[in-house]
Amino acid sequence: MRLSTKGRYGLKAMYDLAVNYEGEPIPLKKIAERQKISEHYLKQLIVNLRKLGLVRSIRGAH
Repeated sequence: MRLSTKGRYGLKAMYDLAVNYEGEPIPLKKIAERQKISEHYLKQLIVNLRKLGLVRSIRGAH
């Protein structure tokens, strides 16, 4: 099965969330650093994942 770049990075972000979730929100900056994804690009991916109901997001400094 072939995935687009967006799909591959989306899966990497969701995997990171699943592995590192400890009951508190995880900043996008941390995910971007661990997965070596541009933070700006990751924001775009998370918006799509949120619309699909796959992740929840919280606005704010933390």
